Amino acid sequence: MRFRLTPRETSFYDMFAASADNLVVGSKLLTELLGADPDARPEVAEKMRAAEHAGDESTHAIFSKLNQSFITPFDREDIYNLASSLDDVMDAMEEAVDLTVLYQVEELPPGMDRQVEVLVRAAELTSEAMPGLRSMDNLSEYWIEVNRLENEADRIHRKLLAHLFSGKYEAIEVLKLKEIVDALEEAADAFEHVANTVESIVVKES
Repeated sequence: MRFRLTPRETSFYDMFAASADNLVVGSKLLTELLGADPDARPEVAEKMRAAEHAGDESTHAIFSKLNQSFITPFDREDIYNLASSLDDVMDAMEEAVDLTVLYQVEELPPGMDRQVEVLVRAAELTSEAMPGLRSMDNLSEYWIEVNRLENEADRIHRKLLAHLFSGKYEAIEVLKLKEIVDALEEAADAFEHVANTVESIVVKES
């Protein structure tokens, strides 16, 4: 790793770690949603809204620090992209939970639990990886595994769509459930964007 001759603002690392930790909270709430009765889901949605609000505050704090900092630990554009991608993950997870409640879905489709399992694992890996930005060491396994998980999420999503369009559901129910599983797929895509941004940062800084 090359030596730095100029002091740099290091609080970004802590803020990125906090944002990633909050994604673990959100992914666990998805698991809670799966096990909740329809009557209990609004409470889960309320917790998810609180987590999403906390995520927004973390993102705004990063942007504010970026605007105030003359010297940054890595490219300003990468800081912006990483913060935005972390925020996109939480937004997509919150959307899935909110739609489940708003659409008054009684029964979630089989296979959605596998989508959630992938997101939980991606959240855990992202949370574990963020502190590594300080040294830029040993992060390749993280982005390789998240990319593998995103490919798995794609396969699960396609199977879910095939199931939804198999004729077992009424048309209106298909539309509702498709929006929910699409939101979870967007979360998986956003996790990949986070990993790709981390890879780009490491490559530039190495």
